[in-house]
Amino acid sequence: MTSYGQFCPVAKAMEVLDERWTLLVLRELLTGSRHFNELRRGVPKMSPALLSKRLRSLERAGVIRRTTEGGRSTYTVTPCGEELRPVVEALGAWGVRWIGELGEEDLDPHLLMWDVRRTVPIQAWPRGRTVLAFRFTDVPAKVGHWWLCVAGDEVDLCDYDPGYEVAGTVEASLRTMTEIWRGDRPWTHALRTGLVTVAGPRSLDRQVPLWLGQSTLAAVPRPA
Repeated sequence: MTSYGQFCPVAKAMEVLDERWTLLVLRELLTGSRHFNELRRGVPKMSPALLSKRLRSLERAGVIRRTTEGGRSTYTVTPCGEELRPVVEALGAWGVRWIGELGEEDLDPHLLMWDVRRTVPIQAWPRGRTVLAFRFTDVPAKVGHWWLCVAGDEVDLCDYDPGYEVAGTVEASLRTMTEIWRGDRPWTHALRTGLVTVAGPRSLDRQVPLWLGQSTLAAVPRPA
């Protein structure tokens, strides 16, 4: 952990928080990830070794607590870490409002679909098993096909065909879906202009936006 050599509370806080990836790991913990593999899916470009290092640093600082049961570690946010929730949320809102441009390197189907999966409004889906397929037209096929399966209160995300009947297929570029998810582009516009197509019953055009929703930060107002 780097020391700034200052008594300023901001400097002391940043000694814990400003190492690369640390705030993103905390973001994942605050949004419900509890196990190492879940955290890896939220930061797919972070190496496992570095993730382990950052988790140890956060644990030493008292931001998280690690417990082990049956050989499996579980990470939970402590009251100290919970106090950082409004800080992380405010950073996200600031990023939405003022850092809107997305480069090609910012587009990641793994992170997008993982974020969709963990915030799916389950109550909007049919009670029986329902599978929605996705095809991103501007990325290689091996990372461009996804299946979201909702059965009751369980949500599964697959990057291979799970073998169940598919209710419909959403087709779009990865950039378009990312813009929709972030709130940069409304579902209605994307569907009306053909940037997103939904193969299946006609009613799916209305249902898919309700089934998927948007990011928790999508509602942040943009500057004029």
